[in-house]
Amino acid sequence: MTINHYQKRYDEVSLSREKVFRDPVHDYIHIRDEIILSLINTKEFQRLRRIRQLGTSSYTFHGAEHSRFSHSLGVYEITRRIINNFQRNFPKSINHPDQWDDRERIVALCAALLHDIGHGPFSHTFEGIFQTDHEAMTRAIICSPETEVNRVLRQFDEYLPEKVASVIDHTYPNQQVVQLISSQIDADRMDYLLRDAYYAGVSYGKYDLTRILRVIRPYNYQIYFDFSGMHAVEDYIISRYQMYMQVYFHPVSRGMEELLSNLLDRAKYCYKEVPETMQTPIDLLTPFLAGDWSLEDYLFLDDQVLSSYINQWQKEKDPILKDLAYRFINRHPFKSILVADDTIEELKIAAQQVFTANGYDARYYFGENSSFDTPYDFYKPYPTSTKTQIDLITKSGQIVELSQASLLVSSVAGRERGDHRIYFPREILVTIRQKDAADLSLAERMINDAYQAETKDVTHQIQQRLF
Repeated sequence: MTINHYQKRYDEVSLSREKVFRDPVHDYIHIRDEIILSLINTKEFQRLRRIRQLGTSSYTFHGAEHSRFSHSLGVYEITRRIINNFQRNFPKSINHPDQWDDRERIVALCAALLHDIGHGPFSHTFEGIFQTDHEAMTRAIICSPETEVNRVLRQFDEYLPEKVASVIDHTYPNQQVVQLISSQIDADRMDYLLRDAYYAGVSYGKYDLTRILRVIRPYNYQIYFDFSGMHAVEDYIISRYQMYMQVYFHPVSRGMEELLSNLLDRAKYCYKEVPETMQTPIDLLTPFLAGDWSLEDYLFLDDQVLSSYINQWQKEKDPILKDLAYRFINRHPFKSILVADDTIEELKIAAQQVFTANGYDARYYFGENSSFDTPYDFYKPYPTSTKTQIDLITKSGQIVELSQASLLVSSVAGRERGDHRIYFPREILVTIRQKDAADLSLAERMINDAYQAETKDVTHQIQQRLF
């Protein structure tokens, strides 16, 4: 589209009066474009009301019941505020062709709103068992002519679905738009840190959003931050680190993830190998158990549907399926032990021996969870990294990578954070601890020693957690 044609088209789809959503994080979320309101009203977007943002974390932080619907609205709102700032203060012009081109507004706002629309029930746990991919599903929902989302986008511009999908997969030509939605400091992360902290009831994720929105700017066809706003960016990074360590990687939440993963794995086994043990109807999940599902099947699933099936499985004939369903529904997470890299294999073998001796099937009563994640390696960007580093720009136009300017960020640069844990039923540990030390087998002694090391040896725990 030409600039004049685009502006005319944009004016035609502007609402005569803006709509607002009342939000606990951003106060009001402002909707001024008819296309945004129409997307919100699609059945695919409304489905996000039934997908929890934090999955099993609500079993640890009971207030964290918020949905991907509210998060997606929040990402849209932050993106809208950033774009308005860009258009007011850094519009593209003959003298500044590298700054914000407001013809990208609709693409950016739609991508922000729809970036999570492909998430399934319990998100990453479901993906691991049924080999789905939420980003691929997001692009499919946007591009499929069978969806209401696609029809809304095509009514505005026949090429808009492909444009929005290319923002999601980072191939859109304008990298400013991509970085607004997906970068080391983007609207997605800005919203989920504040929103997750609010609903989890913690203070770790709080940072100065107002200041960051003030210092973010387009420059050289990328996104930069004024050097004067460095401390606000530092605050954001530390908040993000703390949220991962204290909320997202919480051992109990991960214990529920491992339990859910093993439960779904057992359901697949029962469906394929002993179908007579599954008596209650699970029609909406059947295509996934059979490994032959469509986009339409995917869109019928949500947390409520899957939870209702798990609840029914408590009455099934298969003892393992029944037991795992009971544990999940009634919040009996697997217990964990923090393990070092040089003891992982030994402890896995020991754990499996103990499980067998106590009558447990290790396939369904054992789990591993490695929580080393990418948020901890971006502080010191590497030439081979595909990530966009955080760059500061001085008043004189000098570009400085954040970790080179910030002593705080530099002190944690390049050091991967997290831990590795093995998971198993709590009663295994209870049985071991009730025995006299002389009566423990070698395998039981190894499990007990690892547990004691975590609970009593603070130095050991710190070393395994941080280094």
